[in-house]
Amino acid sequence: MPHHGIAKNAFGELVGTSQLMREVYDHISRVAPTSATVLIVGESGTGKELVARTLHDLSRRRHGPYIALNCSALSPMLIESELFGHERGSFTGADRRHHGVFERAMRGTLFLDEVTEMPAELQVKLLRVLETGTFTRTGGETPLAVDVRFLAATNRRPEEAIKQGKLREDLYYRLKVFQLSLRRLRDRPEDVPLLAEHFLAQTAALEGQTKQFTPDALAMLTAYAWPGNVRELKNAVYSAYILAGSEITVACLPVEIVMPEATPVPGCNIPVNIGMTAAEAERRLILATLSHFTGNQSKTAETLGISLKTLYNRLQEYRVQEYGQRTASTDARWDCQTKERPGPQPEAASGQ
Repeated sequence: MPHHGIAKNAFGELVGTSQLMREVYDHISRVAPTSATVLIVGESGTGKELVARTLHDLSRRRHGPYIALNCSALSPMLIESELFGHERGSFTGADRRHHGVFERAMRGTLFLDEVTEMPAELQVKLLRVLETGTFTRTGGETPLAVDVRFLAATNRRPEEAIKQGKLREDLYYRLKVFQLSLRRLRDRPEDVPLLAEHFLAQTAALEGQTKQFTPDALAMLTAYAWPGNVRELKNAVYSAYILAGSEITVACLPVEIVMPEATPVPGCNIPVNIGMTAAEAERRLILATLSHFTGNQSKTAETLGISLKTLYNRLQEYRVQEYGQRTASTDARWDCQTKERPGPQPEAASGQ
């Protein structure tokens, strides 16, 4: 079993040393050894399933199965069968007995992710299972005992989900015997460098080549708001790794991180103020269009009615304005998040 230490940079597979994460580690340490049902609340990408897995690994049931079911990924027709299982012949196509997650997680842990996406009628049945400790397969008659530790998660605020009719209030109180709340990544920016280095090490182990961040790149990652939380950071690190040479520079980061002001709000106009220079107005238009097409230069140039070479030259100028001077790394990988790279490939990126 992995070491889980609050004094280090990581707690099992969870990474961070901020006060907010230390509180999460403390709560996990206290509730994991118990039999209490736990409700994990947090935005998408904050690591709810990782917390659930850690709770299982630290529990008395760690040698039993860990089963995770994403309630939003299954149709209402399939969720009931996945939860309760079914008997042969219970409906058209049921040509054999099927064991649901209640049975497959026996003597272990069952994690119900996005539980607020479960249909209301199934929430009633789940509540009954939690209260009685028994269930019956679809098409069956014999009640079966449930020996399972229940964990659940939602990316909605429970109180709002109840008001919207997405979560039954009685089920909520049954699930939240203990509630663990995960904060957004932007609320703990001091953890971003640790997480970025952690994901970079994972990627290097997977891909077989060691790379490193420049200080400027780490600073840029730390300054970003991360609306997609830890999951977005992990993907951004992987993307930058793929496109970088031996070093991950600012130029290798996705455009929405480097130039967040270039990301337009859907349906909104680009602000152009009286007294603004034509060059600045052009800059805003180019960056917003590039962001709209997720960094695709060809589509951006075509939409703006300019040549690809003109677009490249403009973006190079913006880089110089943004970071003070043009570096060899910037010249070589001027905009690593784009799909095309004008001109010959640099030697530093050969073999990538």
